[in-house]
Amino acid sequence: MNSLPSYSGARISGCWTLRSDGSGGGEGSLDRLLPSVSTGLSPRKRTTSQCKSEPPLLRTSKRTIYTAGRPPWYNEHGAQSKDAFVIGLCGGSASGKTTVARKIIEDLDVPWVVLLSMDSFYKVLSPEQQTRAASNDYNFDHPDAFDFDLLTHTLHKLKQGKSVKIPVYDFTTHGRQKEWKTVYGASVIIFEGIMSFADKKLLQLLDMKIFVDTDSDIRLVRRLRRDITERGRDIEGVIKQYNKFVKPAFEQYIEPTMRLADIVVPRGGGNMVAIDLIVQHVHSQLEERELSVRAALASAHQAQPLPQTLSVLESTPQVRGMHTIIRNKETSRDEFIFYSKRLMRLLIERALSFLPSQVRVVQTPQGEDYEGRTFHGKMITGVSILRAGETMEPALRAVCKDVRIGKILIQTNQDTGEPELHYLRLPKDISEDHVILMDCTVSTGAAAMMAVRVLLDHDVQEDKILLVSLLMAEMGVHSVAYAFPQVKIITTAVDKKVNDLFHIIPGIGNFGDRYFGTDAPPDWSDEEMDEPSY
Repeated sequence: MNSLPSYSGARISGCWTLRSDGSGGGEGSLDRLLPSVSTGLSPRKRTTSQCKSEPPLLRTSKRTIYTAGRPPWYNEHGAQSKDAFVIGLCGGSASGKTTVARKIIEDLDVPWVVLLSMDSFYKVLSPEQQTRAASNDYNFDHPDAFDFDLLTHTLHKLKQGKSVKIPVYDFTTHGRQKEWKTVYGASVIIFEGIMSFADKKLLQLLDMKIFVDTDSDIRLVRRLRRDITERGRDIEGVIKQYNKFVKPAFEQYIEPTMRLADIVVPRGGGNMVAIDLIVQHVHSQLEERELSVRAALASAHQAQPLPQTLSVLESTPQVRGMHTIIRNKETSRDEFIFYSKRLMRLLIERALSFLPSQVRVVQTPQGEDYEGRTFHGKMITGVSILRAGETMEPALRAVCKDVRIGKILIQTNQDTGEPELHYLRLPKDISEDHVILMDCTVSTGAAAMMAVRVLLDHDVQEDKILLVSLLMAEMGVHSVAYAFPQVKIITTAVDKKVNDLFHIIPGIGNFGDRYFGTDAPPDWSDEEMDEPSY
């Protein structure tokens, strides 16, 4: 596999920790989760979803990275059907809020958790305020110091499952860094800050409110240690700021909000009894929100005429002949790759004809005007559903100069049969692009629906998404078209049936195994579909 471009992708299978210094993890911290692609002809083993018998995590020096995927957060209609569960943590400065949050994350033992710090949402200071802050005369412990409008908007979007950008605040310069962090894919959000309960709109977003109550002397000692070692302050300045701003603010704004808490945790992170109770409640809430999308797709929208948003490549003798070759189980891998690539090129060319265009007049070398057409839009981006969809990227690059490429890894959970989102990496500012979503086969449409939902969560407009696939089942066409009626669907063929194992009949076999030369597990037949595209 070629190395990924330096896009600012959102981490899905990770436990996101976003502190005010932006140390939420490096850009390529989950690249290791992508399956490698071999260019040789020797068979290799397929990659499968993480099973329950293996710990679904990777530990690094900075954080824990979960390798389990994110299950569906939408229903068969494609609509957001469950919000993330938001835990609000409030308490005085240096009370141990972050420690409690990390203890909760560790004991929850589930992926898709975001730890969001209120410190990221300090307002941008004016030059006069900058001067006061440098001499410890600016009150960072007052409600007016925080951008509650941006904070509420961001938390609301994140709770709804949308992609958000988080400002990174630098306490050394008292300003926001140029680069913001992208966060996406939270089932649980732990939001901590000294003013977490200070805004009515913010309170309405919190499903559980926890107040961390720690002795004031202990908080002062912790603040001295933190501000001197981490923020470069001197001891006199820290004590001056504490007595002038921190202590009065706690007594006036923070301590009174303790009455709003559902749970008060004395002694912070050392109170394991309280943390156990919190974890049990969150687990029960997550269990109530579990969804089963694949089974619903199998029984919905069938026996209906094919939608008008579907475009099937004309079945010319050439197209029919190529299908004959790639569907034949006796076809060699070389022949399978060659004719698959030919079909992919025709399919991509067909897809491009649905992009908006406008009239453009140019002058020919003979000095005459020619009235032609040109693309009418911002940019074209290709997004492949790994691993099979990646094989379509060369065809797109061959006809779209300088096209941007994104990647989404979706795999089947072998225990539940549901699709799970493991990884995504999308180009920056994709929201205004026309997106060509690529997957080689679509059976039930569950993986394609998840990929479309991801794009919508990143503010891509539904009518700017084109789903292209070499082969689709009628079930998959109906599922995608019903959930997302404005998505254009382009394919080279549509097969009528799907068997009890959700494999397309007559089908093409497992496209990924046939293309990459990988070996299927013993319990998989040659006709089974590639895992990420069932």
